[in-house]
Amino acid sequence: MRLHTYEWGTGDRTAVLVHGIMSDHRTWRRVGPALAARGYRVIGVDLRGHGRSGRGEYGAHLFADDLVETLPSGIELALGHSLGALALSLAVERLAPARVVYSDPAWALGDTELDAAHLVAFRSASRTDVASLNPRWEAVDVDLELATLHLWDPGTALSLSGAEAVNRIPERAVVPSLVQIADPSHFVSEPLRQELEVRGFEVRTVAGAGHSIHRDDFDGFMKSLEGWS
Repeated sequence: MRLHTYEWGTGDRTAVLVHGIMSDHRTWRRVGPALAARGYRVIGVDLRGHGRSGRGEYGAHLFADDLVETLPSGIELALGHSLGALALSLAVERLAPARVVYSDPAWALGDTELDAAHLVAFRSASRTDVASLNPRWEAVDVDLELATLHLWDPGTALSLSGAEAVNRIPERAVVPSLVQIADPSHFVSEPLRQELEVRGFEVRTVAGAGHSIHRDDFDGFMKSLEGWS
């Protein structure tokens, strides 16, 4: 599937941003311009079942295949959050970016008590619900979350539930790779962090940040990219 994309900047280097479940490219409203200011042409995608991209069958490998179908060659920096990080890791060998950042990646679904199917009910969340769950978000991010929930197909969550709630932890860092983790992280435990370092990943924690690091602590998120962006 060719995905809907949105671009910031016209730099000589290319960066791509891949959002997490229930979101779309608008979650990167601050990150996109910040990277553009550093000389990137930044491409944000809407994963299938999200935003303005198409609907259809869903599954981890389909999300990855769509990235390969949509994104250009010669990517300098690829950055994915949560589900976006999972999809990116499954596509990274084919995309072959120079560097990749996985932000609190949803790799260990088999080891977490957070069943993706439980997210379906969140589609009808109120503004109060979103704000109370994310007290550090700016008001505009709360409003954008409500807008993206309206366009989101809950079938995407069901495709990662039940028998599909398995671990897809990369065996190695295919390209130079940074893993950002929240504090605490529901997806990257301390043993997994240590294992990722053994497998060749650099791992950095953004102190006090929740799962959506770039919205919880934008400054901390950007600081953790030092040397990577």
